Amino acid sequence: MENETADGASSAGDPAVPPCEPPPPDPAGPYAGGPWRNYFLILLDRIPTPIAVCTAHGEVIIANPAMATEWGAHAGALRGRNLLDLFEPRAKAQLDRLTEALRLGRRSRYPIEVRWPAGPDGTAREGELTIDPVGAPSVNPPALLALLRVRESGPPPAPRGSASPVEARILALAAGGATTASIGTALGLTVDGVNYHLTRLARRWRVQGRTALVARAYVLGVLAADSWPPEPA
Repeated sequence: MENETADGASSAGDPAVPPCEPPPPDPAGPYAGGPWRNYFLILLDRIPTPIAVCTAHGEVIIANPAMATEWGAHAGALRGRNLLDLFEPRAKAQLDRLTEALRLGRRSRYPIEVRWPAGPDGTAREGELTIDPVGAPSVNPPALLALLRVRESGPPPAPRGSASPVEARILALAAGGATTASIGTALGLTVDGVNYHLTRLARRWRVQGRTALVARAYVLGVLAADSWPPEPA
């Protein structure tokens, strides 16, 4: 039976009527038709790794909140966007390799080094997109699972248990065997002042006694391990 338009005219064979395009693949893949679909989508939302499911042309079908954060958007706003709108491949050859593999129907994982602007100030970030063609072997072209590994390039965090310059000097003198009184004289502190700093350090690092404090200072890198007399790192 011929299909009819809203005004009753037949659309069969009419070149002016575009053919219906197949719907995009369901991001739940093999679980799309069963009760596991919702569990798949819930799991996707909770995974901290940035993930997107895309068409073979890179258009986003669904993205989790972690991926949306890299775009500075909420997850629903990414649908229909293209991964290349944000991520710039560092080597075009890697992208060409993926394109050729999809054309030939190959199913392997393809890493692509990328960079992109992130945050309100557009700070450049770098990382690796791992593209994995997924879905039944009979589906061609397949959907693409994109996982982003962000390369942290910021300064390393300060070591836990760091000490102030005065505390570090007190620890260095204590490690060399100085008494509380001589530490105070060297640093212009009273005996009570030296004990105050040592007590605060002991509470912060959860140790007892001067020997344990000195040992902890070396472990945390507060004191230089290759210096004698002891010196702050």
